[in-house]
Amino acid sequence: MILSRRALLPVLAAIPFRRPWQPEKIPQPKKTRILLGGDVMLSRHVGRLARAVHDPASPLRDLAPVLRSADIAFVNLEAPFSDRGGFVDHGMIFKAEPEMIAALGTAGIAIVSTANNHSRDCGRYGVEFTLAWLKDHAIAAVGSALTAEAAHAGTVIERNGLRFGFLAYTFDQSNGNHRDVDDRVAVMDIPAMQCDVARLLAEDADVAIVSMHAGTEYQPRPNGQQTEFAHAALDAGARVVVGHHPHVTQPWERSGSGVIFYSLGNLVFDQFQRAETQRGALAEVVFSGKTLESAALLPVDIVRTVPRLSAEPGRIAASAASSSSASR
Repeated sequence: MILSRRALLPVLAAIPFRRPWQPEKIPQPKKTRILLGGDVMLSRHVGRLARAVHDPASPLRDLAPVLRSADIAFVNLEAPFSDRGGFVDHGMIFKAEPEMIAALGTAGIAIVSTANNHSRDCGRYGVEFTLAWLKDHAIAAVGSALTAEAAHAGTVIERNGLRFGFLAYTFDQSNGNHRDVDDRVAVMDIPAMQCDVARLLAEDADVAIVSMHAGTEYQPRPNGQQTEFAHAALDAGARVVVGHHPHVTQPWERSGSGVIFYSLGNLVFDQFQRAETQRGALAEVVFSGKTLESAALLPVDIVRTVPRLSAEPGRIAASAASSSSASR
């Protein structure tokens, strides 16, 4: 018996249809690129030059496209903001004029460390004004807070579905101007830091990044306090340790599943007395999910206080794939 095409349709419809087997697609973790910079000092001659060109954003305007290309951009804020008193044009007590925050905003800086030896240069008022001024301009702060507990709690920034937790500490908070201790500015204490990292990872963050303001000024290699503190941070679970204060760059190294940048040197500063203080670096770290995938240094030249990526060939470091990229 020969069935017509119309008669075959009900028969074919009754046969279960099976799609060809396809491998299950496993979603790949998203990549997060973070740029970390060194000392940004928006006072003294930096402020004077910005006022001369009527552009408070000028110190970071040239580097802004680079910093804005990152998912998170971080720097150490080396001068507190204050709306009290006149311009500070010289000396070792810094004060950034409030309008100079435009430099951070133009560059897309997401978070700054406020734990350094100049944190208290404008007194208690300066500590509080700086925190409020940063918050008003949607820039996160870490390392100082309105309470000691908050200063040690860290700051979390979420990107690509991951929580990146930052902590910051300084070797000194007085700059020779204060005999007391303001516990709202976190100082370097290894047991306290390790407790902070452990708590941050247990409660709030997927990845921990630790900032340390430490080292011997103008020395090309880290001192014992830097190396001990940085490795203790990695041991506690941090994936990145970023350093500043020496005003010159120092070696960096991969250690286990983390990386240490001992000093990134200056980023915005008016130190013209040495060639090495007019060169700095940005640290670039790329995470694939929670895994540190690569790390690199992007050298920076500082021209009349204004940083730019170095144009010299071969100075940009390749991503670190080995367990150690610099001797300790």
